[in-house]
Amino acid sequence: MTFTSPFIAAVTAVFAWWFFTGAILLVVRRADGGDAVAHGRNVFLSIPLLALGAAGLVISSVEQSVLNVYVAFISTLLIWGWIELAFLAGVITGPERRPCPAGLTGRARFARAWQTVSYHELLLLAGFLLILTATRGAENHVGFWTYTILFTARISAKLNLFFGVPRINTEFVPQPLQHLKSYFRQGPVTMAFPIGVTFLSISAVCFTERLIASGATAAGTGFALLTALAALATLEHWLMVVPLPDAKLWRWMLPETTTTLAKDKTHEL
Repeated sequence: MTFTSPFIAAVTAVFAWWFFTGAILLVVRRADGGDAVAHGRNVFLSIPLLALGAAGLVISSVEQSVLNVYVAFISTLLIWGWIELAFLAGVITGPERRPCPAGLTGRARFARAWQTVSYHELLLLAGFLLILTATRGAENHVGFWTYTILFTARISAKLNLFFGVPRINTEFVPQPLQHLKSYFRQGPVTMAFPIGVTFLSISAVCFTERLIASGATAAGTGFALLTALAALATLEHWLMVVPLPDAKLWRWMLPETTTTLAKDKTHEL
C-alpha cells in the first residue's frame, strides 16, 4: 500500500483525531495540577505550532500532490488544536465566567451561554475566514474543508449540549471551564441533533462519492481524509446519545485529578 491508498489516508485521519485530542487533553490535565499560570504558559509556548500549521497550510495549498494533501490536513489540525487548547485552558473563552443562574431559561439563558464562549467562537470564525482567504484560488483545498468540517461539527456539538442530549461527558472539562457544565442540559434530543447529524452524514457521503470518482490520486487521498473526518464528527454526535465508553480512548493516558469523575460514568452528568 502507498499513501495514495484510501485505507492509509483514513487510518491516518483516525489516528490524527485520536492523537491530537489526547495530546490536548494531556496538556490541559497536567496544567490543571500545575501552578496558576500553567494554562496560559502552555498556550504561549505552543504558538510556534500554530505558526507551523499556518505556514504549512499556505505552502501546501499551492499544489495538489499527495504530500501536500497530508501536509494541509495536519497543518489545519495544528491550527485547530491551538485554538482548542486556548479555549480549554480558559485563555480565550468569553467575558462571562460564572455558572448559569438557577431558573434561567429561554433567550436569557442562550445570551448568557453565548457570553461564556463568544471570544472562542469569534476566533473560530476568524480562523475560517483566514483559511478561506489563504486557500482561495489554490489547487489544494483539503485544509479549507478540514477546518470547515471541524468548525461545523463544533458549532453543532455546542448547540446540542446547550439544548439537550441524553449523555454528556464532563470528565474532561478542565478547571478553567468548570462553569460551563452549568450550561449543559441533559435530556431528550432536540431538533439540533438530527439537523447536525444529517448535515455531517451528508457531508461524509458527498466526500465518499468524490473519493470513489477520484480513485488513487492526490485528490482521492484528500477526499479519503475528509470522509474519515466527517464520519468521525458524525460518530462524536451519536456518542451524545449512544452509551459507549469512548472516554477510555484517552483516560488511560491522563493523570488523575480531584475533579476526575468516576471511570464508569462516560457521557453522563
